[in-house]
Amino acid sequence: MGKGKKEKQAVAKLPKKKCCESKTKCGRCPLRMLKEGTLPAGYTVHKRHLVKVSELDAIKAKKAAKAA
Repeated sequence: MGKGKKEKQAVAKLPKKKCCESKTKCGRCPLRMLKEGTLPAGYTVHKRHLVKVSELDAIKAKKAAKAA
């Protein structure tokens, strides 16, 4: 077993909870990550906020029930 340098593993950057709306999108911007396809599984962006897909379904169902 070698005693050499340990190889660094790529750690995924976690997105921010809310987009800061700057012109130059930061490295953790949820909008930029969504566009690039690097957003973690099970997450999406709704009105510039990071939400779980299951929460988004609940929001849409509540809105549909209110409209009916």
